[in-house]
Amino acid sequence: MSNLNMAAELGALLKERGETVAVSESSAGGLVSASLLSVPGASKYYLGGGVIYTHPAREHLLGVPREAMDGIRSSSEPYALLCARTMRTKLDATWGLAETGASGPTGNRYGDAAGHTCLAVTGPVERVITLETGDNDREANMWIFAKAALDLLRQCIEEKG
Repeated sequence: MSNLNMAAELGALLKERGETVAVSESSAGGLVSASLLSVPGASKYYLGGGVIYTHPAREHLLGVPREAMDGIRSSSEPYALLCARTMRTKLDATWGLAETGASGPTGNRYGDAAGHTCLAVTGPVERVITLETGDNDREANMWIFAKAALDLLRQCIEEKG
């Protein structure tokens, strides 16, 4: 299923339930938000998002100070949870969705290989996962990361019932 088809299904599900989502993404470069926003009527469920790609973006857009990062590094499950929780709280959304990783063609400064991402959903159901594609194709990884984020959100919404 394409990202746009998945986003259309997610949008219908969120609208039907009267639920909302806020997004924080990094190595997907905005593709998660773009997919969700491609659906007519997205303003009913999409409250906003940001590409939190650098430390200044984290500090200024998310409002997460350096000291809150003690013991946490980017591109990790704890960081994905922090971003999802922060964005959800800031926008008072039902769901927070976050992605953080290394799309390629090389790994990141933390030792993660290209194709590494951590995804988190917070809300009535909370889940965090790590995905490793094993590929250094930047664009392909960005699309895979976005699709995996949308899929994780769908799983959590369905689990909520």
